[in-house]
Amino acid sequence: MASDNGLAALGVEGASAAAHALSLPADAYGNDPRLEVMWAMKAYNHAEVYFNLISSVDPKFLKLTKLDDRIYSSFRETFRELDIKLLKEEDLKSEQAKETWRPFCNQFEGLIEDFNYGTLLRLDCEKDYTEENTIFATRAQFFAVEIARNREGYNNAVFTARSAKS
Repeated sequence: MASDNGLAALGVEGASAAAHALSLPADAYGNDPRLEVMWAMKAYNHAEVYFNLISSVDPKFLKLTKLDDRIYSSFRETFRELDIKLLKEEDLKSEQAKETWRPFCNQFEGLIEDFNYGTLLRLDCEKDYTEENTIFATRAQFFAVEIARNREGYNNAVFTARSAKS
């Protein structure tokens, strides 16, 4: 993932202004396109950091939150049959999926910081973030899927592919 257009491109003042703007309550804004760009940049930077992390460190050793055990057990109780290796958009976005995801995510309100913050999630865990391989998900969904992928060995493909190139 290239970071040429990340927060660094904003400079110190721009990044500081972006951080301040992102800390304000949502009702302080209308549909401000500048804010949407800042949120997209923040989500992209999060995705880039995460992908670099699973590329550099054996994912089975990663702890993403203090609540990994709780998130994982609740996720697998709720989504026993979900194919996390290759997600489909309807696994997260269909009306039926939303009805299951909503209570799952809401149980982590106040426990996961910004639990409903928009985050980028890879559909195919063996591939990088690309337009075709990325879906917008909540932070709770991201943690649930990625903790499961790490524990169940699915993210190992990214780590071994990058390790082989080194």
